[in-house]
Amino acid sequence: MIPLPARRRGLNPPVPPAEYSGARRAPLLILLAALGCSACGVQGTPRPPRIEQPQQVTDLSVVQVGRSLRLNFTLPRLATDGERLTKPQELEIVREVHPANEALPPSQARWDVWQAFVNADLEKHLRGDSVMVAMPFTGNEPPAARVQVAVRTVTRGFRNRPRTSELSNVITISLLQVPDAIKGLQAVTAEQAIELSWSAPGQTVSGYRLFRSLTGAEDSLSAIAETSGPEYHDADFEFGRAYFYKVSAIVKERGSVAESEESAAIEITPRDTFPPQPPKGLTALHTTDAVELIWSASPEADLRGYNVYREVEGSGASRLTPEPLSTPIYRDTNVAAGISYQYRVTALDTAGNESAPSDEAEAEVR
Repeated sequence: MIPLPARRRGLNPPVPPAEYSGARRAPLLILLAALGCSACGVQGTPRPPRIEQPQQVTDLSVVQVGRSLRLNFTLPRLATDGERLTKPQELEIVREVHPANEALPPSQARWDVWQAFVNADLEKHLRGDSVMVAMPFTGNEPPAARVQVAVRTVTRGFRNRPRTSELSNVITISLLQVPDAIKGLQAVTAEQAIELSWSAPGQTVSGYRLFRSLTGAEDSLSAIAETSGPEYHDADFEFGRAYFYKVSAIVKERGSVAESEESAAIEITPRDTFPPQPPKGLTALHTTDAVELIWSASPEADLRGYNVYREVEGSGASRLTPEPLSTPIYRDTNVAAGISYQYRVTALDTAGNESAPSDEAEAEVR
């Protein structure tokens, strides 16, 4: 009878020698380990999708300008989980209007939306991370009403489900009666300042706010001063540089501050047409073969130098200096004995303006 193989007889197969088993099994173990590691990289505990709820706005500010409220705040860039938002944000502005003598409600949980801005609309009001929005009055506000304003931002999740931030800090503002935009703004160049003036409105105001820009762009204007009267002298300027100005009126009542709409912008490029002061203390002294001139140094900040003029009896004045002198001293060697000479000196600035002549100094050559 032919013996059956060990496996068919129900017997365990013979165990191969250790060196043979290890040599044959090593590649298989390496392959299994590799497959196991790659599987570990694919499999794992699934993470739920992020709920990108924007963080709360905390720096809302509101100012009344004319018949509108200007809102300014920083757009959140992080979600409530502390990670950066990846979804575009929408904006909701909410408000409550109350008569002046009505008590403010204790909660703002159910405020109605005053205005909503979707992504494209919100982009128009962005300046970096700052949002600036002007909200016109609806016309239904009672006189001297108190308005409470807040904002919240929204992202959209699965199936367009809104994820709304908490309500921002609440601003309460009393609406004031303000004049129309200021008219008649004009600027005149003086030697030490740009002198601005405008027409006072018919309504009594608390003061004026002046704005200036170096480019004329709408968002480049910045407030430079407040004044109580309809004029201002801007001494912080340079000749030859363009400046743009606007002005608004300020009203302060019942603890609130409001502004009128800004005036139309004006542009001015100041030119230096102002000559220096005439030199002082001119003295002429005859020496052996020349006339020495000396005078007091000019205090002008933009001084370029001095011109020296001489007049001889019976002839007109002539200039002795081809180029302006840098120091207040001059030696005239082209003189003759027995003749009397009259001298004057002028100052010249960097813009080419020449001063009036100094007092005359006379010297007789003996």
